[in-house]
Amino acid sequence: MERQVNREKREPHEKVLFADECYAIQGAVFDVYRQMGCGFLEAVYQECLEKEFRNRQMPFEAQKELILTYKGDQLAQTYRPDFICYGEIIVELKAVKEIAPEHKAQLVNYLKATGLELGLLVNFGSYPKAGIVRIANTNFRDFRVFRGFKEQ
Repeated sequence: MERQVNREKREPHEKVLFADECYAIQGAVFDVYRQMGCGFLEAVYQECLEKEFRNRQMPFEAQKELILTYKGDQLAQTYRPDFICYGEIIVELKAVKEIAPEHKAQLVNYLKATGLELGLLVNFGSYPKAGIVRIANTNFRDFRVFRGFKEQ
C-alpha cells in the first residue's frame, strides 16, 4: 500500500499552525493507542482520549453542541465535534481501516463552518499505529455559520 503524506501548503515564511498544541494532542493520541490498540469502537477511544486530555491538563471541550444557521436562520440540525482542543483545533475521531475521502471532506466542512483553521482527523482503526491527518483551513478564516461557537 502506498503511503500518503499530508503536507500543508504554506509560504516559506509561514509557521505551522498550532505546532505545540498539535504535538501535545498527538502525544495523547499515541498514548491512548499504545494502551488500547486498534479494534474498539470510536466511543471507546473518545472516552479514553477525554481521560488522557484531562490527565495532561489540556484544555478541551468534548461533544460541544454548536448551532448551525443557513442564510441567517437557525437550523434544527446541530454539530457536535468530537473535541475542540485549545479553543482552536477540531479533533475528529474515526475507528476505521483507513481514512476515506468523505472523512476528510467532513472535517473540511466542519472547519469551514466554524471558521477554525486547523483540524486533526485521528484514526484509531489503523494498524500498527494510529493515523493523524492535519487539515488546514486557511481559505475560509472569516466564514462562520455556527452561532453557538464562542468567539475567542
